[in-house]
Amino acid sequence: MTGIHAEPRPVSALKDVAGSDAGVVLLGLEAVDDSAWEILAASGLRLLCAADESDAVRTLADGGAAIVLADVARAPALIRSVRAEPDLAAAHVVVCAEAGRLRAALDAGADDVMRIPFEPEVLAARVAAGLRAARLRANEALLHSLVANIPGAVYRCVCDEDWTMLWLSDEIETISGYAASDFIASRVRTFTSVIHPDDREQVERSVMDGVAADRPFTIEYRIVRSDGEVRWVLERGQAQEAGDGRRWLDGAIFDVTARRAAEQALREHEIVEAKLAEVQASRARILDAADRARREIERNLHDGAQQRLVTVALRLQLWLTANRDVADDARADLEDLLGELRTGLSELRDLAHGLHPAVLTDRGLEHALVALSRRAPVPVELTTALPERLPIAVESAAYFTVCEALTNVAKYADASHAWVTVERRNAHLAVEIGDDGVGGVDTSVGSGLEGLRDRIAAVDGTLEITSSPRKGTVLRAHVPVPSPS
Repeated sequence: MTGIHAEPRPVSALKDVAGSDAGVVLLGLEAVDDSAWEILAASGLRLLCAADESDAVRTLADGGAAIVLADVARAPALIRSVRAEPDLAAAHVVVCAEAGRLRAALDAGADDVMRIPFEPEVLAARVAAGLRAARLRANEALLHSLVANIPGAVYRCVCDEDWTMLWLSDEIETISGYAASDFIASRVRTFTSVIHPDDREQVERSVMDGVAADRPFTIEYRIVRSDGEVRWVLERGQAQEAGDGRRWLDGAIFDVTARRAAEQALREHEIVEAKLAEVQASRARILDAADRARREIERNLHDGAQQRLVTVALRLQLWLTANRDVADDARADLEDLLGELRTGLSELRDLAHGLHPAVLTDRGLEHALVALSRRAPVPVELTTALPERLPIAVESAAYFTVCEALTNVAKYADASHAWVTVERRNAHLAVEIGDDGVGGVDTSVGSGLEGLRDRIAAVDGTLEITSSPRKGTVLRAHVPVPSPS
């Protein structure tokens, strides 16, 4: 029966630490018999012989090994080279020397020393300890890198009224203006002291509620920086049991002042937008009410006073026709009176038409513009492309824009002709009024064109004016056409 031989304990222990594909660099130990290293090979470690210090450093940098065994003569130069490379902070250097030179090995800055000659078990123990130390350093370096790149302060503190810090990352200085060391064990100040006085009770309540419920907590509160500035921070954390009945808190603190300011600005912007929308809606309601009033006045004039004056003029004309024997001087006076009555009736019709032409309400924008262009004091070339009736607010805005523009042409442009183009373009109505007059219109505020801008803006439209001296004037209005509801 064949017996089963267990591995020697040092070999087994070293294998557990080494894992797979680990290596050990040997530098300047040629005098040591090769058999001394057999325990390392038996544990699965690769033995990497370095020609010099630079070769050893390259092997460490390439990740071939994390531990170096060097003789005392090579140690000072090697250790200086290793310590000069931040990426080799995890490397572990063991210096091997005779009994009389161990002090020199320690003075060189070695992580560990080992006396030559050595027992295999001692070698295995030193290498295992070195591998553990190298991995611990590597993990610490990784943790430090992660913490350094977190845009916040990572902490561990006691769950007490001062939030006494046990560990705190350096980012807290960027956030609070105070060094992290100030808060460790509350040496200089407690963390509670930088919390805004008005927020301390809320912070304590929120944290302790999370601790009592054994759940993470997330809170936002204000701190007072060293320069007196108030900043907003977001803190997330959770309680951990210390194992002896105590609790500590692990968490992170982030500066969210910029985010809070952006949120406040957004809220204020939304308020302003809401007020602006209400102002625009109110302006549209006022304009609509004014248009309705104009239409009502126009109807009242047409159906009331205008009809009465027409009746009076007709009756007077009939009376004069029926009474031809009236004295000439009396007839002349009556005919003058009839002429004045007809003139007043014409002026009343123009007034009613200027308030709100009935043809606009009854037959739409296109027919109203035809009538308007025919009455214009200058020749007007009219082009329309309106396949259907538009909402009354849009038609009114377009009509009175054209009406006011043609009035201005007649008064100020000294033009020989004008043109008007009105067409539906998808969801917009495009209106253009131009002339070949003197141009040079003052488009500044208070120039008289602001009324047109306001009317167009009341229906969410825009008005553009181009007017160069001696090159005429062109007004272009774009009015959105609401979809049928």
